[in-house]
Amino acid sequence: MSATAEPATTGAVEKKTPAKLVFAAPRRAKPPRHLADLTPAERREAVAALGEKPFRADQLSRHYFARLVDDPAQMTDLPAAVRERLTAELLPTLLTPVRDLSCDGGATLKTVWRAFDGVLFESVLMRYPDRATMCVSSQAGCGMNCPFCATGQAGLTRNLSTAEIVEQVTAGARAMASGRVPGGPGRVSNIVFMGMGEPLANYKAVLGAVRRITDPSPRGLGISQRAVTVSTVGLVPAIEKLAAEDLSVRLAVSLHAPDDELRDELVPINNRWKVQEVLDAAWAYADRTGRRVSIEYALIKDVNDQAWRADLLGRLLRGHLVHVNLIPLNPTPGSKWTASRPRDEREFVRRLEAHGVPVTVRDTRGREIDGACGQLAATTAK
Repeated sequence: MSATAEPATTGAVEKKTPAKLVFAAPRRAKPPRHLADLTPAERREAVAALGEKPFRADQLSRHYFARLVDDPAQMTDLPAAVRERLTAELLPTLLTPVRDLSCDGGATLKTVWRAFDGVLFESVLMRYPDRATMCVSSQAGCGMNCPFCATGQAGLTRNLSTAEIVEQVTAGARAMASGRVPGGPGRVSNIVFMGMGEPLANYKAVLGAVRRITDPSPRGLGISQRAVTVSTVGLVPAIEKLAAEDLSVRLAVSLHAPDDELRDELVPINNRWKVQEVLDAAWAYADRTGRRVSIEYALIKDVNDQAWRADLLGRLLRGHLVHVNLIPLNPTPGSKWTASRPRDEREFVRRLEAHGVPVTVRDTRGREIDGACGQLAATTAK
């Protein structure tokens, strides 16, 4: 059989009853209100409701978003009594670091956070010569149930609030500004919503976080929208809704298979929205925003890395505003899923390029520190 033939069963996994997908998080106590949950107008209203002059909200925003300060002792432009009250009410402690691990000479820092209710989730700060990227979580756990993903197998605990997402970014920004990360003081320049959870299943909080992250300082952190990437497994209505927001953030689609038969198993949401529906929504997003769509594809040995699947993917993507990000799978402990052979990875790249589709292989940072999404939180909880 030729390398380009499409066998009916090669690489497919055993057919099962579609996995249960969880869109609504269980009802739990809400995190305390935080400045980062609020729009600038809402901050002024909140401060006024506390009996203070509304302009104090602008001062508080300047400290938190521009100076990255939440310690009232450093807010010397505020009267002592005022600063204590406002920080208690609007800058409560949301996240406590439980565990930090670093690798790549300290350039990669992964943190497990404990929220007010004890749930655990992760963020990763990655410093490169030309940028510093924060990978943030949008949920504690995930309800999408992808079988090769540590987070998906853990299930969904709850959605994170807007402020819990933003706090991950400000923690990374403080680490960069303080020089804690080798290379001297710097700033976080890029944000990827590729940590724990399905961002578009927590749409309202994620959209709020995007706005806090990208609003000009001191209303927000002042990071360019074009430096923010929102990932999804393919929630088509939410992709369409995001397109209508008129943002310029990049959309990343976690595809992982070009054919419905295999994607039904690897990404169970495909039982609701098929490959072509997801791609049509992605192309509409690209048309609306002018931003190139990133197709995320985890290469899994003998499952989705066949040459014919590379050709099928190339045919689906060619001619569109797209880039493929191939991800050598970081296997989770005890999993049957593992990374593709180097020769199969190279052939996959070659065939996509032959179709004129831009492709790169993702830098595999963090393997030695349980770098796959959800791995470190899982081991910390034990």
